[in-house]
Amino acid sequence: MALLRISSPHTQRAGHRTSWVMQMVILATLPGIAVQTWLFGWGTLINVMIASIAALLCEAAILSIRRRSVAFFLKDYSALLTAVLLGVALPPTVPWWVTVTAVSFAIIFAKQLYGGLGNNPFNPAMVGYAIVLVSFPVPMSQWLGVQSIVASGESLSFLQSLQAIFHHLPNIDGYTMATPLDGFKNKDLVDSATAFQTIEALQSASINSWLWVNMAYLVGGVGLLWLRIITWHTPVAVLGALLIMAGVFHLFDMSNTATPLFHLTTGAAMFGAFFIATDPVSSCTSNRGKLIYGAGIGILIYIIRTWGGYPDGVAFAVLLMNFSAPLIDYYTQPRTYGHKKAKKGLKIGEDN
Repeated sequence: MALLRISSPHTQRAGHRTSWVMQMVILATLPGIAVQTWLFGWGTLINVMIASIAALLCEAAILSIRRRSVAFFLKDYSALLTAVLLGVALPPTVPWWVTVTAVSFAIIFAKQLYGGLGNNPFNPAMVGYAIVLVSFPVPMSQWLGVQSIVASGESLSFLQSLQAIFHHLPNIDGYTMATPLDGFKNKDLVDSATAFQTIEALQSASINSWLWVNMAYLVGGVGLLWLRIITWHTPVAVLGALLIMAGVFHLFDMSNTATPLFHLTTGAAMFGAFFIATDPVSSCTSNRGKLIYGAGIGILIYIIRTWGGYPDGVAFAVLLMNFSAPLIDYYTQPRTYGHKKAKKGLKIGEDN
């Protein structure tokens, strides 16, 4: 008699398939995409479209090489979700070939090379982002000046955004400027007399502009919590650890450190906490493990932002904690039904 080989759990509620989960996460990014488009112009949407086409083509090509069903695996929307996450993370005027490089590396090397969805030890979107950030630092640092756009009402049109992405605009430097995190990272380049004023100006800018981006992703993240697609443990641990680290260091050195609100409302704080760190494949699975995993990400974000070489540390923090996720899960296993204590790892002389 032929038996169906179905992995656990063996009971599955209708509508809660992998494709449904991926679609809901994509929908949850829409508030953030809308705000980014309003603040930065059409570049974000164009990046998402380029990334989506590249991701689907790469996924289909590798599946064909592996002799897997292309239609079946494309319907799980995992490749599309990776493309969307990368599209919103990249600067809105980044050249098209940077987007294609990031997505191709994410799909081919960070996902399919390990066997596809469910087998990748690292977050594919962050692998692709880290690769282009290290390889192409100049185009990856060209973000449009949010404050000037909001104040003057001027931004790149759709055609200008297309020209900037496919054929670099001659005067693109006139539209781009340092983000608040970039300015904070380079605050030591100014003299000590104006350093404090620089920090104050950056914190004010973050509250007036990047706050909206982070709040939009917070709304999407709350939606994921409400749908029970993710649990509260990882995002709360990420934001809580970042808040505590920023608060402690700001308390002892207010003149050279940013406020906790600055760290929570700039860069990819909310986006990373709710959409990146909660990846079910490369993150921890136990509740205690999620708290430790998330706290590690929050601490690493602050360390990289403050003393590292990059202004925002979400991608590197997540990838570093992906290394630790299996070990954390192993030592935070919950109590198995029928046993009095949870397994705490191997003991000396115990067989594996």
